[in-house]
Amino acid sequence: MNEINYIKHLNKVFIHISKDSRLNPTHISLYFALFYLWNVNFFRHEFYINRDDVMKLSKIGSRTTYHRCIKELNHWSYFEYSPSHNAFHGSKIRMFNFCTSDGQGLDSSQTKICTSDGQALVSINKHIQTETNPKNNNKPQNFKNSNFQNLKNDNKQQEVDQYLDNLKTSSDKNYDDPL
Repeated sequence: MNEINYIKHLNKVFIHISKDSRLNPTHISLYFALFYLWNVNFFRHEFYINRDDVMKLSKIGSRTTYHRCIKELNHWSYFEYSPSHNAFHGSKIRMFNFCTSDGQGLDSSQTKICTSDGQALVSINKHIQTETNPKNNNKPQNFKNSNFQNLKNDNKQQEVDQYLDNLKTSSDKNYDDPL
């Protein structure tokens, strides 16, 4: 399979998951467990999974829930799942690349599949601020005449002495005294 950009793929999957109202946390956990295994298998076109390992990774405790979720994700085209029906031979998974674009994205509405590798273009029409913020009316307008030096000296904390005993402990401790 072509190169998979881990971050771009995850970002695209997060967007896709947030828009899909059919998914519950178990589906998401299962998908990310399979994505992890795909990464461990160096993003091969196909790889084999062990049900027990995937259930441990995805924190799914019920085989029924596992089979229901993996079949639903397969049906909803998050990946292709081919069960082996053999305990000694794992089921085959083929993950889909949600991120296939490599070109520079000129407009976010045009880049439907993925984010781009290149630099994002900024509009030439910059935002011009026309209204003043009413919350900043109490700030001094003339900063040169402001008396900041007095404020600095008044609010200055005492310097910390690293050898000062702030806990008031003594080196001559009487161990017969109660705590």
